[in-house]
Amino acid sequence: MESAEKIAWNQWNPGLDNDNLTLGEVKETLPGADPTDISLLVRLLENPKSPVALTGAATLERHDCIHIVIGRGLLPQDEAFVAGFTMGTGKDELKEYETLIFKVVSRFLYPSIYRYTAKHLLAYELGLEAGRNSDCHKIYEFPLEEHYGETLGKIRKELGIDTGYLKSIYRREAELLPGTKATKRLPV
Repeated sequence: MESAEKIAWNQWNPGLDNDNLTLGEVKETLPGADPTDISLLVRLLENPKSPVALTGAATLERHDCIHIVIGRGLLPQDEAFVAGFTMGTGKDELKEYETLIFKVVSRFLYPSIYRYTAKHLLAYELGLEAGRNSDCHKIYEFPLEEHYGETLGKIRKELGIDTGYLKSIYRREAELLPGTKATKRLPV
């Protein structure tokens, strides 16, 4: 991968064929946002320290690591899938009203640069399904930021993330959302 200085946020995509790289090596390529750039409303629902955080809330650093572990970039469609997957790994803790709140707020109330379209919410639903059906439990509680020296293959195995299964979900996403920039670069 190229260094973060050479990759714009909308071009960055870690993929899934990188089991031999460490989480830290890939994280160094990520063109991350400053935490102060994140909208207050986004932080209210998605930051674990918020009193109204939804199941799946993760720190920005851990959220970035989740992108890497499940092979998704930073485009809104990717963000929606990552949010869904993360929430879905909450399995029995995740309440239906939380998914409804997330969909309504992210679709209509988030600031425009964070707002999801109907297509993004389809990716979110696929992420929910993937998280619920995976062997991964509560990825948002796993201290990924303490595992920068470990390979992605080892981390994925420890978390119960099957890249073959993810690729099958990404193929479905590509069929349902053909032609989007995120879809065109899914690791299928």
